[in-house]
Amino acid sequence: MQNQNEKSVSRRSFLKKGTMLGGVAAAGALSAPAVMAQAPLVVKMQSSWPASDIWMDFARQYITRVEEMSNGRLKVDLLPAGAVVGAFQVMDAVNDGVIDASHSVSVYWYGKSKAASFFGTGPVFGGSATTMLGWFYEGGGQELYRELTQDILGLNVVGFYGFPMPAQPFGWFKGEVNTVADIQGFKYRTVGLAADLLQSMGMSVAQLPGGEIVPAMERGVIDAFEFNNPSSDSRFGAQDVAKNYYLSSYHQASESFEFCFNKDFWEDLEPDLQAILKYSVEAASTANTALAMKEYSTDLQKLQTESGVTVHRTSKEILAAQLGAWDGLIEELGADPFMKKIMDSQRAWVEQVAYYELMNAPDLGLAYEHYFPGKLKL
Repeated sequence: MQNQNEKSVSRRSFLKKGTMLGGVAAAGALSAPAVMAQAPLVVKMQSSWPASDIWMDFARQYITRVEEMSNGRLKVDLLPAGAVVGAFQVMDAVNDGVIDASHSVSVYWYGKSKAASFFGTGPVFGGSATTMLGWFYEGGGQELYRELTQDILGLNVVGFYGFPMPAQPFGWFKGEVNTVADIQGFKYRTVGLAADLLQSMGMSVAQLPGGEIVPAMERGVIDAFEFNNPSSDSRFGAQDVAKNYYLSSYHQASESFEFCFNKDFWEDLEPDLQAILKYSVEAASTANTALAMKEYSTDLQKLQTESGVTVHRTSKEILAAQLGAWDGLIEELGADPFMKKIMDSQRAWVEQVAYYELMNAPDLGLAYEHYFPGKLKL
């Protein structure tokens, strides 16, 4: 088996040879036969999603952009969760060079540091997922991510974020839950700091990857759960094990995909290929958002009309209790200097940016009700 050093040398040699051949071809284009096309550099990328999940479709949107913009110099071999390592192990696999890249969420390596959750499912100060993705790129988040991954944890990775996910539903329940008393003792699936949050509210929490949720529900390991969105949830059969679906929650109000690369692999790339992999995250973020709006809304309707699911808004009592639980968790996490540094950065960003967003945003619910009366149940 090729070791990591040999792998790096071979990739570097490949890329340098490609540059040399390009120069030779340009110089001799008028006097020599065409140089045979060079084989592409294959990027081995594993996701944390089952093959059938809509998030694999989102990952493919990224791959399409990478391959087309590189004019075939890069080819991404996308693998589903479990193909090489488990859904929660992709960060380790990228760090170790077992795979070149991953398509996942940072909360899945929460076991290494609770600070991982701040780059996805962190405290809710009032900013949307778009607000928090902005924080990563313009508010200091990217440098804090580098500090956590490279300096504090010593991980051999480079990472970028894309696709501001809509706030995640509170999830799936067999019966109605309207008060904090109703959720006491529930065995519930979530991940990251949301697990700490909901445990403090009286739930018993199991952290499971998406592919294990429905089997766990069927075996009675859990009796309520959330994953992320109507499309993913319906594709793995959430509607077969519960019929009450609660939208709107503060437990995971913002998250984005993490595109992670082995640092040695990354540094061996020519600058233009690095740029293609980096800026394709931004391009796919737009494409992912458009596809999500289409598919999430379509599947939400199907859950109601075809699967007998009742869609609810999470009660104001539960939402208020979640904010109270965040207050306690923020105080607890703030005892760690690095996590306090992240939260201070996020709080300052949200105070500035969300003030503009919220003050500027018209009441879209009022407009929707005007044109589609009686549909909203807010």
